[in-house]
Amino acid sequence: MSFAQDSRFRVEAKFYQKLRGQIIECELCPRGCVVRDGERGHCGVRENDGGIFYTLVHSRVCAAHVDPIEKKPMFHYLPGTVAFSLATAGCNVNCKFCQNWEISQARPEEVRADYIPPQRVVELAKLYDCPTIAFTYSEPTVFSEYLMDVADAGHDAGVSSVAVSNGYIQEEALKSVYGKMDAVKIDLKAFSESYYRDVVAGQLKPVLDSLVTLQNMGKWIEIVYLVTPTMNDSDAEIFGLAQWIKANLGVDVPLHFTQFHPQYLLKDLPVTRVETLERAKSIADAEGLHYVYIGNVPGHAAQNTYCPRCSRLLVERAGFISGQMHIHDGGCAFCGNPIPGVWHK
Repeated sequence: MSFAQDSRFRVEAKFYQKLRGQIIECELCPRGCVVRDGERGHCGVRENDGGIFYTLVHSRVCAAHVDPIEKKPMFHYLPGTVAFSLATAGCNVNCKFCQNWEISQARPEEVRADYIPPQRVVELAKLYDCPTIAFTYSEPTVFSEYLMDVADAGHDAGVSSVAVSNGYIQEEALKSVYGKMDAVKIDLKAFSESYYRDVVAGQLKPVLDSLVTLQNMGKWIEIVYLVTPTMNDSDAEIFGLAQWIKANLGVDVPLHFTQFHPQYLLKDLPVTRVETLERAKSIADAEGLHYVYIGNVPGHAAQNTYCPRCSRLLVERAGFISGQMHIHDGGCAFCGNPIPGVWHK
């Protein structure tokens, strides 16, 4: 048996329905792929075999590292700790700016991978003193079955789980999959359907719906918005984004405006100017959002966390490293104002 067909990686998928004959319909993401026998869905990692839908990437890890949690980025979740971070091949969108396109846009048989079953992931997390397992690099939605099994094994051993996702997932699947997460970071690619259509090959509305659902589930969420020059950086779009977050999620959800660097299929654009990021932050600040950060600009003051009441520095960051922290019992150590987040296990 070839590595590509190794039965260790083949597990029946959880989110699909059988149609006529041996055709199935995937119910994992909004694409709702209708897949004939012997074919795969858009993500390339889920295959119809005789009318049964299989994931081909269970325990099939193509990237694994120990990262600072700040790299995800998550700023209000166990700052100063590290996460055992892993991915399989595949994604359900096709971002033209993807920094991990070698694995996200590949089929599982096209990339080298190791067999790391759930219990072994937990053992490695504990070995490297990681209080958290992070599902990241590609798109966790497409390896949902593995994610869920790892999360269950982790929770049994006192290890938490977080996901770094595009949020492009059907509601019922989201409740099952990300219901097992202790926190979720969503990459909100833009605040326009045209950008999602032309640059992401996806849709905006399902992502916004996912954010609301996660909020209603009580999950800790943070949002990253990659500011792409000339494409999603207009004042009107940033203002609309900030308004939507305030109205639908509240003012305490952290929002990270991240600097774009040209890569993959968007190499003709410049790096985002720091002034553009600062303008985006000022718009969101003016709308009343409490925790607006600037990412990918090491040393910028907007990487730190400040108290929205007394303006004192609460968490100091240098790149992906958190320094002094002045949060006590979930609040500002100076004035006592509650600071939402997950500060301690």
